[in-house]
Amino acid sequence: MSHPALQLMLLGCLVASTSSAQSDPLLGDWKLNPSKSTYIDQFKVERLGGDLYGFDFGGGEERIVADGTEQPGVSGTRLAVTVESADRLQVVRTKDGRKLLSAAWKLSPDGNSLSDDYTDFGADGPPSTVHYLYKRVAPGEGFAGTWNAPVPIDSAPVLQIKPFAHKGLSFIQPARQITRNLEFDGKDYPVLGAGAPAGATASARRVGADTVEITAKVSGTVTRTEQLKLSPDLQTLTSTIHPIGQRDPNVFVYERQP
Repeated sequence: MSHPALQLMLLGCLVASTSSAQSDPLLGDWKLNPSKSTYIDQFKVERLGGDLYGFDFGGGEERIVADGTEQPGVSGTRLAVTVESADRLQVVRTKDGRKLLSAAWKLSPDGNSLSDDYTDFGADGPPSTVHYLYKRVAPGEGFAGTWNAPVPIDSAPVLQIKPFAHKGLSFIQPARQITRNLEFDGKDYPVLGAGAPAGATASARRVGADTVEITAKVSGTVTRTEQLKLSPDLQTLTSTIHPIGQRDPNVFVYERQP
């Protein structure tokens, strides 16, 4: 085979590969529909002995002595916990000397519900307080246990899906500053962006033209699985996320943008 013929064949393969990637039905900009989506917040509390507790709000366990003093927490923060009474507890998180949040917890008389007056101290603007009601979903005594609560979704971020490498896809969340560049080979790829947790990776496999399954890890440990499924009319993309250890999935429904 002559060199020009070989070059022409390779060019044809490249064009075919590019055309296939560009015609992927998942490509495009997808905007979240909050009214059709469901987010469940879950946290776990473990009594480790005396005033020592283990708190896991989704970013890994934080072991804190509940004496009201600031102690090292996740992501460079500091956490202070005060047990005010058998049914009241106060949580305050700070970073670099600035208060990020506070939470006032109160147990119901039967111990199966936990009310949370959660106050967020944003960098700009006044503090905002939201009331949440958690239900116990795993056995425990007092504040110890696993707690779930539905959380209202008050924003509509965009998920961008673009071609990546040979036959992969890039999943970009601009609002969260997170990018996942994934090939469908089952291998772990680093999660990129300022919003990505340290040590975060993701792997993916293609179940069909309309479905992708993603496994997320942090420092090699699986933290959640996700299924992205396209509707038959190609206009709706549903993300069903199963955090490890959480009974109910989070479901996010996205709509294709023009």
